[in-house]
Parts: sequence; structure tokens; C-alpha cells
Amino acid sequence: MAQTKNEVAKKEELTPAVRFTNVVTAYFETAVGKPNLTNFQERLVQNYFIATDFALNTAETKRLKMSEEYRHKEAVTWNNVNLDQLKLDVVSAAKIGLDPAQSNHIFPIPYYNYKTKKYDVNLMEGYRGKELKAKKYGLDVPDSIIIEVVYENDIFKPLKKGAKTAVESYEFYIENPFTRGEIVGGFYYYVFTKEPEKNKLVIFDKKAIMKRKPDKAGAEFWGGTKDKWVDGKKSGKEEVEGWYDEMVYKTIARAAYGNITIDSQKIDDDYVRLKKAESTYFEQVIETEIKDNANKELIDVSDFEDVTELEEVPEPEEPPAEEKKDQEDWDNVKNPFDDM
Repeated sequence: MAQTKNEVAKKEELTPAVRFTNVVTAYFETAVGKPNLTNFQERLVQNYFIATDFALNTAETKRLKMSEEYRHKEAVTWNNVNLDQLKLDVVSAAKIGLDPAQSNHIFPIPYYNYKTKKYDVNLMEGYRGKELKAKKYGLDVPDSIIIEVVYENDIFKPLKKGAKTAVESYEFYIENPFTRGEIVGGFYYYVFTKEPEKNKLVIFDKKAIMKRKPDKAGAEFWGGTKDKWVDGKKSGKEEVEGWYDEMVYKTIARAAYGNITIDSQKIDDDYVRLKKAESTYFEQVIETEIKDNANKELIDVSDFEDVTELEEVPEPEEPPAEEKKDQEDWDNVKNPFDDM
């Protein structure tokens, strides 16, 4: 049925983020059932459009910088995204309350799917996202969690529960706040205000922290040596300082929130859907690793731990707080939402 002039004019007045929200809601209702999104959740869906659009543009810029020999033929654009899966995942994440516009919540990560020749977009949680899910779905959630990184000049004394200690605790002093030395470990502490006997202290030495560092951790995050690329070709190596202290803190934080037991009676369809999407992502990453193992830089950002931990660091991967995409630029490209 041909659209009236009023319908066309009304569509053109809507921002891309709003149009995306309308399409997501309509698709979810057809595929699963009416999502019944609140006004707040609809705003979150719009934030997912903004963050995903930014992630696609960033990935496409990286793709174009690579030599033609290494890069995928398909451009990283909305036209080449698996929209059906993204629509379902976005609604589930929004209903849980994960907001990509907030630091540490959740990040869209595009990666290449060899089977479909398109890009899937995984919604990977940051450590604040893990905290939110733990509080919502946890079986026995602490009243508070204390997370600390310990340096060689600090004084840290664990007080484990025993014959003389009814409540597990610790002593921690920062003797020299501006000259704390090298990192030697860290800890997290579960606090149960009304039941202090349940308080729990978990300690990490440096070895335990580094075991949780991804095998392909980027030097931009953890520091170290990385390949230097010039005009799409490797041109030696370069040293990068990275953000090692922040990565250590967030590694401990992810463990602290990730170790809270999930209450099976609280699990809902949204939780299950995101867990399934995460498992699918890991499987796809392994397949991509095998096919792309040619000493080249991947645009699918398989080193998800690093990407999700970048939120508080002033780097380009940080999703923008507000939409910066000009309407005219959007309309110059075939918009996959226009025909829906």
C-alpha cells in the first residue's frame, strides 16, 4: 500500500533512534509478544541505536584502514547487520535496565559471521552491568561490595574467620597515597549488614589477576607492545602505556559481581535470551579466530574483556552521550528501517 504524504512526512520527522525503537518494538511483538516497554525502557532502546551506530562506524573505520588482503569485503554498516537477533537482544537488555549510555553498563560489539556473511552485534556487559544483573537476579546479594587494588607500599592484613574471629574481615591502610608502588594484588569483600557472619573476603594475588587477563588483551588497555599499522600495512612495533591499574580494578570487580549466585526462581526470558546470545558470541568468536588467524588485526573486537572495560577511559570507543549523527547523512544511505 502506497504511503500518504502525511505518513512520509511524519516518518521523516522522526530521528533515526526513534525509528529504530519503533521497528524494534514492532518486531519483538511479532516474534515474541508485546514487549510492554515503559517510557524509560524505550529511551534505553534509542540509546542502543546510538551506541550501535557509533560501534559500527568505528569498526568500519578500522576495516578501511586494513589492507584489502586482510579485510572483510562486506562493509560494517546497518545494511550488513543481523537485525533480527539485535532487535530481540536490545529489548531484553532494555527490560533488564542495562543502558549503553551509562559508563560500565553494556557495549555493542560487531563481529563478522562467516555463515551469514553479515555482522552480528553482541551486547557485552561491563562490570556495572554485571552488578545490576547480580542485584536483580542474585540469590543472596550482599548489602555492599568493597573492591580494592593493593600496591606494594600499602598495608593489607586479611582477618579470616576462625576460632578467634567470628566475622571475616580485613585491615587495609594506604600509607603513601601518591607513591604506592607496583600492584601486588587486590580483594573484594561482601558485606551483609544484618548478618555479618556471612561477610566474605576474597583475595587475589597478581598471578590470579593475570590469569583473568584475556589471551589477546590489547596493549591499548593493559599496556605493552602492539603492531604499528601504516596505510593498512604493518610497520614494526610500538609501546603503549595502556590503563593497567584500571584494568586490574575492573577485573576484580567483574569477579566480585560475577560470583554472586543467580536465583533460578528469578530468571526470566530476558535473562535467558542474553545468556544465550553471549554463548553464541563466544562460539562465533572461536570460529572467527580460526578463519582469521593470519597475523592480522580483527575488526570483530574478539578481545571483549578489554572493550567492555574501556568505559571510564577517554578513548574513541566510548559511546557518545547523545546522538551526533546528522539526519542528512543518514538519509544519504539506504536505511534498513525505512521499509519496515
